[in-house]
Formats: sequence, structure tokens, C-alpha cells
Amino acid sequence: MTQYQITVDADLLHQLFLGDSREKGVAALLETVLNQVLQAQASEQIQAQPYERTDERRAYRNGTYPHTLSTRVGALTLQVPRFRDGQFSTELFARYQRSEQALVLALMEMVLNGVSTRKVTQVTEELCGTSFSKSTVSELCKKLDPLVKSWAERPLTEKRYPFLVVDALYVKVRENGRVRSRGVLLAAGVNENGYRELLGLQVGDTESESVWGAFFEQLKARGLHGVDQVTSDHHGGLVKAIRSQFQGATWQRCQTHFMRNILDKTPKILRPEMKLRVRTIFEAVDLDTGRKLLEQTLEHFAEQAPNAMQTLEEGFDDATAVLSLPPRIRIRLRTSNAVERLNGELRRRERVIRVFPNRESVFRLFGALLMEQDDKWNGDKRYLDLHDYWIWRNAKAKPNEPMSAAD
Repeated sequence: MTQYQITVDADLLHQLFLGDSREKGVAALLETVLNQVLQAQASEQIQAQPYERTDERRAYRNGTYPHTLSTRVGALTLQVPRFRDGQFSTELFARYQRSEQALVLALMEMVLNGVSTRKVTQVTEELCGTSFSKSTVSELCKKLDPLVKSWAERPLTEKRYPFLVVDALYVKVRENGRVRSRGVLLAAGVNENGYRELLGLQVGDTESESVWGAFFEQLKARGLHGVDQVTSDHHGGLVKAIRSQFQGATWQRCQTHFMRNILDKTPKILRPEMKLRVRTIFEAVDLDTGRKLLEQTLEHFAEQAPNAMQTLEEGFDDATAVLSLPPRIRIRLRTSNAVERLNGELRRRERVIRVFPNRESVFRLFGALLMEQDDKWNGDKRYLDLHDYWIWRNAKAKPNEPMSAAD
């Protein structure tokens, strides 16, 4: 791995640690570091420092040009080196630009297909120039599509993924001259070391058992293994596919969705009390305690909210499956909220498009966004400490079952 020597101005450090605005200090520090990295990369490619005379020199500097880079700490203005004869190249911007490239491509395709609004046309022409053609779009797709495809099809054989969270959202896609609703299936996992990963996506016609089954088969063909629990909502086709494709794994019904189902069947005046009692069941110390609390709740609301009690009783076992796991890891595995929040980010970009010009555009944009989110998760701290889980899991393992790689 290439190493760079970075210098930081004392005033900048003062602003970072003692200034009124810490975020501005972090942005300024990152901007300084990245600009020095760009200059170091330029020196590597030229094989000479600024003003250095050497026989190995390959080119000459020709100033810089500004480039705005959007990051989690704000917009940075970087000074990208220019060469007099030749071209400076860097991969520094690639990670942050994939989703923007995909979004622009979707807008361009809308314009070419004649389905965009005047506003979209104006924005696209401002982003891409006064005019562009199908060949321009095709050439841009050739650069971005392989990256997204490679990520979406990468092997999953190196680690076990004991916990899987799956969800779907619907988008509008123009096909054969008509606007149709299509499902985007998403899967996130927690690997054996406790880190989150986005494992894949698929654009399907519906959320049927066969579509979900094909998605899970694709994940397993890429090497997904060791799944112990799958968390999702109560969609019929999805649940059947989980039980068929991950035999032996536990299905955890998302408690957030389950709570909504119960409250929808509860008289409004009783909803605050109902929510409190059901939450107490979900947070029970163990399954036996949860069942006792269930019986008390069923008895208390039997006459006032019979439909809600029927829903609670029928879904109790699936919604409290997580109570069999060690207490320290339950809270993040009892709902599909992690993927739900990700859906919100996808929706924010989807609202710009409104109607996608084709399925490929959906896959490209959402795939690029998921790649960036996956990069962020890789840089985050550990999502779950699975130490207690592996002790519990290995104590329950049969003689022929593989032990944890963490042992």
C-alpha cells in the first residue's frame, strides 16, 4: 500500500480542536490531506518533485484545476494537478462519484426516451453539456455498469453471515410504453466478525415466493452460508421463500411492522397502553417471561380489542424468535430498521427520477448507492459484538457442524 507523508498547519489543528465549528475544522483538515495526496500522486506519475531535474521525469506540471468532492463532512474543493503533455489519473474520486454518475445517466436516458419533464431536461443539459446522444450514454454506461455488476456479483465465500436482513421497495419503471411497478429486493448481512455488509439487490416483477426464492438462490450461489436468522416483514411470498431457502434458520418477524399490524386493529383510545404492553413483551428477559406477559396482555384486552389480540397471539412466536439469542445482540436483530433507513436514502434519489426509463437504470443507480453505503459500513465500528453469540452457538452445535471462525 502506498504511504504518503502529510504535513498539517498548526492553525488548522487549532481550529480542529479548539474552534467553534468542529465540522468545518474536519472538512478543512480532510481537504488539506487530500490535496497533498493528489500532489504526491502527481509526483509518483511524473517521477519527479516540483522543479526537480531528473532523467526519470516523464512529464511536466501545468498548474491545477478545482474539483468539488461531496463527503460526509461537507463539500471539499480539491486542486487536481494538470500535466503539460499527458494526463493525470487518480482513483480518489471514484468512490464518491458512482451514485452521481448513475443519477445523471438515469436523467439522460429519460431525456433520450422523451419521457422527462422540461425541468429534468434543463438540469441534465446543465450537468452534461448542451447536448448529448445515445452513444454518449452508452459510453458512460460501459464505464459504470461493470463496476456495479462486479460488486453485485462478488463472491461471499470468505465469511459466514449468521444474520440476514431483507426488505423490498417498489419503483416505477417504463416498459413497452407503459409505466409498471417493479420490486427492488435488498439483502444486508452481519458477518461472523460482527460487521454489516450489503450483500446484493435484484429488480423483480413482484414480491412473490418465486422471485424471492431466485434472489436467495443467487446469494447462495455466490457463497452465502452460515445463516442462522433472517429478519423481515410478514410478506407471504417472502416468508415462504425464507423457510424454503434457509431451512434450519430462524425467521424473525420485524417487530416494528408487527407493532403497526397490532395497533391498526386496536381502538385509538387504547393504542398508547397497547403499545406499552406489547413493547414490554418484546423486551422480556427470556421467552418464558415473554409468554407470561403475553397471557396477561391477552386477558387484559380480550374484550376491548379482540382482533388485535388475535394478531398478537398468532404472531407471537415469530416476533419473539430473537429472545432465544444472547441479550446483548437482540436489539439490532429484532427489526429490519437498518434496511428501512437505507430505503429512505434510495427513495430520496428515486423521487428525483420518479419513473425510471428501464430496469437497467434502477439497478445502476441503486447499485451505485449501495456500493457507497457498503464502503461506509466497512469503515464504521463493529455493528455487533458476537462474542456471546458464538459461545452460545457453539454450545448448541451438533458434533458435525462447523465451529465459528472466531474460535
